[in-house]
Amino acid sequence: MEITLNKKSNTEGLIKIKLTEGDYQPSVEEKVRDYARKATIKGFRQGKVPTGVIKKMFGKSILADEINHLLSHKLSDYIKDNKLKILGDPLPNHDKAGQIDWETQKDFEFEYQIGMVEDFSYELSPKVKVKSYPIEVDKKVIDETVADLKKRFGKVNYPETSESADNLYGNLESKEGETPFKKEYAFIEVEKVDKKEQKKFIGLKKEDIVEFDVTQIFSDESLKAQLLGISIEEANAVKGTFTFKVNTISRVEPAEINTELFDRVFGKDVVKSEDEFITKIKETIGENYKREADHFLEHHIEDYFIANTAINMPEDFLKKWLKSTNEGQVTDAVLDSEFSSYSRGLKWDLIKNRIAEDNQIKVEADEVKNKAKEMIIAQFGGQAFAEQISDKLDGIADNYLANENGQNFMKLYNQIRNEKIMSHVKSNITIQEKNVTVEEFKKIVEEHKH
Repeated sequence: MEITLNKKSNTEGLIKIKLTEGDYQPSVEEKVRDYARKATIKGFRQGKVPTGVIKKMFGKSILADEINHLLSHKLSDYIKDNKLKILGDPLPNHDKAGQIDWETQKDFEFEYQIGMVEDFSYELSPKVKVKSYPIEVDKKVIDETVADLKKRFGKVNYPETSESADNLYGNLESKEGETPFKKEYAFIEVEKVDKKEQKKFIGLKKEDIVEFDVTQIFSDESLKAQLLGISIEEANAVKGTFTFKVNTISRVEPAEINTELFDRVFGKDVVKSEDEFITKIKETIGENYKREADHFLEHHIEDYFIANTAINMPEDFLKKWLKSTNEGQVTDAVLDSEFSSYSRGLKWDLIKNRIAEDNQIKVEADEVKNKAKEMIIAQFGGQAFAEQISDKLDGIADNYLANENGQNFMKLYNQIRNEKIMSHVKSNITIQEKNVTVEEFKKIVEEHKH
């Protein structure tokens, strides 16, 4: 057997494997004998089928299977032994393989195109500066949250005439002669209607019909999409005059700030006074905002390393590999629109893997299991649930991790690994914090989108 690598460039190469009869024939003969022992063929007793009959009936398929098996192992070993850092999988030369004469040929030559990544360096030190935007929980946000909770847990009644804080339920349809559209059980929250249009929806009674321009009713396109029950992209194309026939008017009487509200929002006896209620709301909002700010910080970290780490990628090979391995679903048009995003993700994975390798960042199986148990406990009621099933929790976690052919295990494994890598990166770089309001944060995120 002869294996050679012809490097076309620093990122692309061709591996050639030459086989002679002595490389594969012993395993082929063994497989033929195994077939002969097990085959059930009319006219022969089981275990007594002549090898010549087996070769005639199954010889070509046995030869092809054994050669493919041998190639797979030898190719993998060669890549590993020579420490080739390949991307994707080796691509076989199907045209050359298709010319093989399995009846008479004794020596074979196979070719595999590979894409490689060059060695690269990255900066991980206090010299790396990344901005972070912790969100302040101000009084306005707390007041809005309290008002929302009072409304969400308030008492619903059904007045005869609509007012600005009411909800309307009814039938929605476009007028004849325009884009046909009809929806039963449509919902309009009057206070979210654009101020200029809002008066049309005040003073309505059951069976009343209101007419409006669907492009003018909301300033927020997502509310228009919600009303129509379609995506924002689809809603953008809908125009014209619509009618809404009122079936039901509902009004929420805000809940009082008392023990009943405290228990319904946070659970029985978790908070016992209005001050504790406000403090708990502030803590909860703060935790949510921290997750958002941390996620955005990690996005900035990713941006920095991608922009400041030079990695030469085998783009031509990767495009060919993606088209070859996705059964026609990846076309040139798809590559034109999505390859830059794919390449970005691949580059970031390479950097993270290198950071993990250089700093011996590992994830043990026990860590994955403990993460699964934490997730299960949180999902089914917290610590009280954990105490009830303490003797069964290990089994539940094992069962969860084994499901989906082990995908659940890998999902949590990758999550923990990513958290460890990010924690290491954050502790070794300079994070420049700037406190912002939630509105300022939303604006920064919107401007940063790419």
